[in-house]
Amino acid sequence: MNRAFLPFVKSLFVTMLAVSSVAYAAEEKKAPKADPAKGEAIYTNGDSARNIPACASCHGAAGNSTIVQNPKLAAQHEAYTHKQLADFKTPQRNNAVMSSISKSLTDEEMKNIAAYLDKQTQKPGAAKNKDTVEFGKKIYRAGIAEKDIPACAACHGATGAGIPAQFARLGGQHQEYTAAQLTAFGNGTRKNSPQMVTIAKRMSEDEIRAVSDYIAGLK
Repeated sequence: MNRAFLPFVKSLFVTMLAVSSVAYAAEEKKAPKADPAKGEAIYTNGDSARNIPACASCHGAAGNSTIVQNPKLAAQHEAYTHKQLADFKTPQRNNAVMSSISKSLTDEEMKNIAAYLDKQTQKPGAAKNKDTVEFGKKIYRAGIAEKDIPACAACHGATGAGIPAQFARLGGQHQEYTAAQLTAFGNGTRKNSPQMVTIAKRMSEDEIRAVSDYIAGLK
């Protein structure tokens, strides 16, 4: 390359970066901020004109489900809930009910619902099987080395609080729901977390039940 041409190329590259940065900043500025109040309206009432049911009918008031097959959503991290709603639109997390509902929601609406739920307070749960609590605790805190199963706490925290935008809040969740999701990861019907698919495949039914019960009592 002609050396005299290098300053021009460098100047052009810097200009392109600057234009790109300005465009990205403009896009960020245009992106609407999530509105929890709008999210609450859809969560509580749905949208009958678009055949969107109220989320509360299955997931309870303020995200505190009383139906053990349906997850508690209160206090779940905003980014995680939004991702799950988006994933329901794909084959990675196919669910007859949720896939249909999510496909009817706009991305803005999903963000609003997620923002609303993030601000709610979760009602605590409790472990039910005293005979497996210590076994579940061992799996959650230390994993199972001989099966290459890592400690759940490494990603989801000692109290099950999770890490916003990365790992879900688990503490206080219904035993039945957690066990069903671990089973789904293990048999491949839920595919939207490669890490969890790998881990769950190595777990027995007894291990899944024990750790799911222990998680329900985390606060």
